[in-house]
Amino acid sequence: MKLFEKGKVFTIPNILSFVRLLLVPVIVYVYVVKQKPITAALLLLVSGVTDTLDGFIARKFDMVSELGKALDPIADKLTQITMIFCLATRFKGIRILLGILLAKELFVGLTSLMACHKQGQVLAAEWHGKLATTVMYAVMLAHLFFPHMPEALSLLLFGICAALVALSGVLYGIRNISAIKTDKGLSHE
Repeated sequence: MKLFEKGKVFTIPNILSFVRLLLVPVIVYVYVVKQKPITAALLLLVSGVTDTLDGFIARKFDMVSELGKALDPIADKLTQITMIFCLATRFKGIRILLGILLAKELFVGLTSLMACHKQGQVLAAEWHGKLATTVMYAVMLAHLFFPHMPEALSLLLFGICAALVALSGVLYGIRNISAIKTDKGLSHE
């Protein structure tokens, strides 16, 4: 696997992923320092749109690269974890989600690296990861746009999100451990 393939580093999808990485400290600054949750929500929406666009453009215009397959989830996870940390300053119920998310990312990240090393390529994201990410963005945006929502509703949303994150972690774990145990040549979607 060659992460920096010639001609596939400065592609539009990779640049969009870099933009998402650069948005992370801006979102934190706007939410924590400036205390403007609506502005933070709009920036998070921009981040989410660039996430959707980079995947669409990469597939549609044959710009898929090993760097992009690695960079995209890093930008996703950094955005998600950072935003959940920010929200935890106002919403105590999100701390359980934060713990589950951190445990999942540590476990899946380590097993993904081992699987990548064994298989010689980055394993693609799967439906359950995309679903968990979509729901997490929706829950984060709901809390940014409606910071005074009833606590019961907030806890319910965090609970649904935590369940999907945990499910995704288990399913990725099964896939990654299988890839680690399998000889090179595991089929990929």
